[in-house]
Amino acid sequence: MPKSYTPPAFLTELLHARAPSGAEFESQAVFDAFVKPAADTYAKDALGNRIATLNPAGDPVLMLAGHLDELGLLITYVNNDGFIYFDTIGGHDKIMIPGRRVIIRTARGPVKGVTGKRAIHLMSPEDRKKVPELHEMWIDIGATSKKDALSRISIGDTVTYDHEFELIHGTVGTARAFDNKVGAYIVGETLIRLAAETKSAKKKKSAFAAKVVAVGTAQEEIGVRGATTSTYAVNPHIALAIDVGHATDHPDCDNRKYGEFKLGGGPIVCRGPNINPHVYDQLIAAAKRAKIDLQFEADPRPTGTDARAIQTARGGVATGLISVPLRYMHTPSEMVDLRDVEATVKLLVEFAKGLKKGDYLHW
Repeated sequence: MPKSYTPPAFLTELLHARAPSGAEFESQAVFDAFVKPAADTYAKDALGNRIATLNPAGDPVLMLAGHLDELGLLITYVNNDGFIYFDTIGGHDKIMIPGRRVIIRTARGPVKGVTGKRAIHLMSPEDRKKVPELHEMWIDIGATSKKDALSRISIGDTVTYDHEFELIHGTVGTARAFDNKVGAYIVGETLIRLAAETKSAKKKKSAFAAKVVAVGTAQEEIGVRGATTSTYAVNPHIALAIDVGHATDHPDCDNRKYGEFKLGGGPIVCRGPNINPHVYDQLIAAAKRAKIDLQFEADPRPTGTDARAIQTARGGVATGLISVPLRYMHTPSEMVDLRDVEATVKLLVEFAKGLKKGDYLHW
């Protein structure tokens, strides 16, 4: 990539979209705008998944899954003074919550606030050592009373941190929800590029054999729920889940425990019981053809990704998992090298083009 790098508009808009699990409206709208025009068919479902299909008569059926949702907060109670209490959506590190600017998504538009807790000056030495519990934190929107607060927000409104995407240096950027807007971007962008190749081919059948279904899945952060239903609907022979993985190239991270992965080192390809061995082999072959550097992860159990649900859907799916290396996962300032994102798109395009009719990667 050149020194002066402009991120893709599709990715940028996804990163700005606010989409806690169960409230993925803004991510859905971005996916609709960019992916639907390239698809032969396009569908949405009751859980909020987005299902884009290319080459619907193709064989085998390849599903690409990246989740549209992110962490968030959910308003549960407002006290008499107008301070707002909340629960978490997804796996938060509670030490990260206080002192943040936030945006509450309401029926009347966004409401800004800050997360508060008792100041350190007002704590005992013992209290200073503790991480506050959720009921010891609140959101302050400058309300004067419960009535005032509830005139602007409602119980059940969702909240996201007010941290936006920006490039820090070159292709390295930070954002509130690289996890997993990069995965949703990658699967959508792969379909867009395959569609462009199909249109430019002299004969449509010469582009690739597979039916390719790019799915923006919902509610991954609370139990891979969208992947569970969408895989049943798509009924793929082969699937690749795209998510983020831990970059361990920072202080205080023991490679003996967590493996060795770095930003800019290329996509992370997983191996283990959650992964079909033939899918793994074909990913390696595709990377060699496309001259893409890879990093390798071993996981001895079902992974904490959409791959877990996809693999065991219906009669079973030949599943692979590719992760984009990311620092500071599940914090308001996650970090990614966008070279790894682009390399993952190229890997998926090459993988899809390499599939042969009738090869379902059974073993």
